[in-house]
Amino acid sequence: MLAVVQIRDVMTKQPIGVQPDDTLEAVMEIFRARGFHHLVVRERGRLVGVISDRDVLRERSTFIDTLAERTQDVETLKKRVHRLMSRKLVTARESEAVSAAAARMLEAKVSCLPVLDAGGELVGIVTMRDLLRALVTMGAR
Repeated sequence: MLAVVQIRDVMTKQPIGVQPDDTLEAVMEIFRARGFHHLVVRERGRLVGVISDRDVLRERSTFIDTLAERTQDVETLKKRVHRLMSRKLVTARESEAVSAAAARMLEAKVSCLPVLDAGGELVGIVTMRDLLRALVTMGAR
């Protein structure tokens, strides 16, 4: 019988977070430096949203760092996280099966789930890449 793989086994623990008033530029720098595609948004330690690289790409001017860059393009980098983040959170519990979290992601059409412990506190984040990695690892056994 196969062991049930739990979210706690594949999630990123202690995810990097930003605050609602942080700028798009700050988020882009974290994505660049860390290679992440999702960040949790916290306000006074409480989870309030998620921001993805796709949220950033949708808002960032395509003219940034080009010869056609204008002042208004640079101004897009000053937009605040709270204007871009997803507020309708779909979450997972660290003790739930990977398959249940994957089904929830597909149903909700999201690419990451903040992970909560039994007390409702943020303990991690799981992404589609994490789930694919778990699937590949399970197949290799």
